[in-house]
Amino acid sequence: MAVEPLYNALSAIKTLRSNVAVAFESLGNGIRSDHGEDGKETKFLLELQDQLTVVNNNLRDVEQSIGNLQPPHNPFSLGNSGYLSHEYSHDRQALYSQLVLSYKWTDKVHEYCNLAHAQLSQNSLTRSYTNTASAKRRRVQTSSHNVPPHAVDKVITQIDRLLPEMSVSITRPFATNVVLHVSVGRVLRAIIAFKGLLIEWIIVKGFMESLDLWTESRFKVFRKVTENAHAAVMRFYMPPMPEVSVKSFMTWLHSFNTLFSDTCKGCGLHLRNAMPPTWREFRTLEPYHEECKP
Repeated sequence: MAVEPLYNALSAIKTLRSNVAVAFESLGNGIRSDHGEDGKETKFLLELQDQLTVVNNNLRDVEQSIGNLQPPHNPFSLGNSGYLSHEYSHDRQALYSQLVLSYKWTDKVHEYCNLAHAQLSQNSLTRSYTNTASAKRRRVQTSSHNVPPHAVDKVITQIDRLLPEMSVSITRPFATNVVLHVSVGRVLRAIIAFKGLLIEWIIVKGFMESLDLWTESRFKVFRKVTENAHAAVMRFYMPPMPEVSVKSFMTWLHSFNTLFSDTCKGCGLHLRNAMPPTWREFRTLEPYHEECKP
């Protein structure tokens, strides 16, 4: 057997493994910052499709290189490797199992590339940002991110009027996005960062603590309320109706005006493990301890 065709086949396999690793790394990293903001999903799909095309071409080169190999006319001399079957060392016997795994890996790569190519071929990207003509014809839907500032102020003012025991002050330290300073009775204070009408971050602290977006409360009870507030933000998130999302969350936060006077609906106690009921059920706003919540 000539050495050059074998060398070419091994080089093709090495190239295939390298490009497959690049494709899986790109798939694992997902959308990156260098994809930009406009059409980042489309750029990611096109990049992944190009990488899979390269992998498919490499796989075809491997098959062609293997097809060019000619079996020896005479019995192939295994040399010293012919004694592997007589070897009792487990380290050396593992060579055959590694070869089998390599063949299985190559077969799976071939199968996955065909499946991925079939799926990407069905996606014509007609709804992506690359089709500028159809993008112009489509109406841009208003989302919770791009609500005008006056609309945000109107929603927050309505909430401030509906909840008398809650005082809300509006600031805009970061351009047009709102940061709310909220006081619930004389129990707690919160700072809430918005992007349009989307709540992005919230910190809850004691009434006498200083407010900022970066440091947690020094009291465990308010750190637990902050953690539950993040869960409430996710629970009330409704992209089609951002105003309802904000009103529902602020109503939920307002229910903590009786944080230290309510008894738990589960056990009937004020304190459990030295903590008041820091959980509020999302629909009924009933107070529960963390250990008692349904």
